[in-house]
Amino acid sequence: MDNLLKISKQNQKRAWDIIRETQIIEAWESFGAQVNLVGSLKTGLLMNNLDIDFHIYSDNFSITDSFAAIAQIAQNPRIKRVEYRNQLETEELCVEWHAWYLDNDDKLWQIDMIHILKESPYAGWFEKVADRINAVLIPEYKHAILVIKNDIPPGEKVMGIEIYQAVIQQGIRNYTDFEQWKKTQPEKGIIDWMP
Repeated sequence: MDNLLKISKQNQKRAWDIIRETQIIEAWESFGAQVNLVGSLKTGLLMNNLDIDFHIYSDNFSITDSFAAIAQIAQNPRIKRVEYRNQLETEELCVEWHAWYLDNDDKLWQIDMIHILKESPYAGWFEKVADRINAVLIPEYKHAILVIKNDIPPGEKVMGIEIYQAVIQQGIRNYTDFEQWKKTQPEKGIIDWMP
């Protein structure tokens, strides 16, 4: 367990270094946006899936400003790729930005920046989910979550929320049992579970 905690803490430290270096928060705030950290970095459960997640809100939503903030971030030479998805016509009411940052160890970090309209049913939702996870995260849960995250085969995509639900709600404690449990779950886009 000590080794998993060490890896998680190293990844969290590196993630914060990347956030400072790329000036992500400052870039968005320069256009009047509010930037909220969500996901595994917020919950202290960052493991092998090197990702950083932000939800971003603007009083006066503007795609032009959204592109301008990303243009500032993309000036960092370690940002190797940026992807844009317009979800404004979906129930999500957002613009998705995904950037890939190559660190000094040649590890690729994915930075998700979801620019959300305040009318979206998901506005503030994932911030609440992260707060609830943090509120119930006892050492036994944290250990199980890090074990499962560490055992995910390279290249396999698993949403962190699925792991948190399996561990906290269902008592799952290892990757094999998690795999079996996941097979019984309906395929969903956005999982709205909260502890």
